[in-house]
Amino acid sequence: MIPKAIRRIGAVEECPGDLKGGVVAIGNFDGVHRGHQAVLEKAAEIAKAEGLPLLCLTFEPHPRTVFSSGSPLPRITPAPMKAQLLSLLGFDAVIEQTFDHAFAAIAPGAFEADILRDALGASHVVAGFDFHYGARRSGTPTSLGEAGMRLGFGATLVPAFSDEGGEAVSSSRIRRALIEGDVEAAAGLLGYRFTIEGEIVHGKKLGRTLGYPTANLVLEDDLLAHGIYAVRLRRADGTLLDGVASYGRRPTFDDGAALFETFVFDFSGDLYGETIRVSVVSRLRGEEKFDSAESLVRQMDRDAEEARAVLGRIAPISPLDRVVAF
Repeated sequence: MIPKAIRRIGAVEECPGDLKGGVVAIGNFDGVHRGHQAVLEKAAEIAKAEGLPLLCLTFEPHPRTVFSSGSPLPRITPAPMKAQLLSLLGFDAVIEQTFDHAFAAIAPGAFEADILRDALGASHVVAGFDFHYGARRSGTPTSLGEAGMRLGFGATLVPAFSDEGGEAVSSSRIRRALIEGDVEAAAGLLGYRFTIEGEIVHGKKLGRTLGYPTANLVLEDDLLAHGIYAVRLRRADGTLLDGVASYGRRPTFDDGAALFETFVFDFSGDLYGETIRVSVVSRLRGEEKFDSAESLVRQMDRDAEEARAVLGRIAPISPLDRVVAF
């Protein structure tokens, strides 16, 4: 399934009239994980019951990047991927508000009145239980509810969401899992397979000389552990293709910049220039340096066989995963 087009709006003051008066979910939502989904689904439930537009107010770049510019936060879902996931969850639009020091300095009262009431005309606001806003994060869940009563919008705070082990689901847990290469654990927290999106670029065509031509992506963030993965690729027209991918620096050859290289099974076409999505299903092994091209090819044969076996037995882990990876 190809998600419907979602309206992406660059700032709150650009919100068009037909979207004002809607239900607004507010948060960073990096990863759109199961905890985020609880917030987003509550907003969708209210919007459906009231027959109102459904909007998400999020922030670009992530606020932690602005306040810690020396150590940018690796993103689980860059803005285009986040927008696609929001579309799949039924949102009509996402407002990707620029977050900078000036925006961070807005007083909580101005955020409530100028943004939520005036710019968005919010009829109802939904956020996580720990939502803080405004200068020095001095706006609190309590003050948001009080502002709603004063300014004429409803406010719902959604409780923390915990996994089956009783631990809160968080973006930081997911980042740790991906950095360690535990994509299965990340999928359990996300509620769908970790998915990347990008345009296929030309590489050095080393794979072609080895009998393994690859479709190459440059990842925006070096978040995923280097290694070999079983993957499922989705083209823009919805076609699904299985494959095996190597993410890393090719230590056997050049030890260059990190590249995500996918060998697509049973495919002989040209993918250059296409924007694709790749769902990362399972890590098969870590990145290794081989003594020769021949020994590398023998291992690649084994990797391809294992990836086919893994992909042949997977099943959707959620309705969202069914749409993302199936």
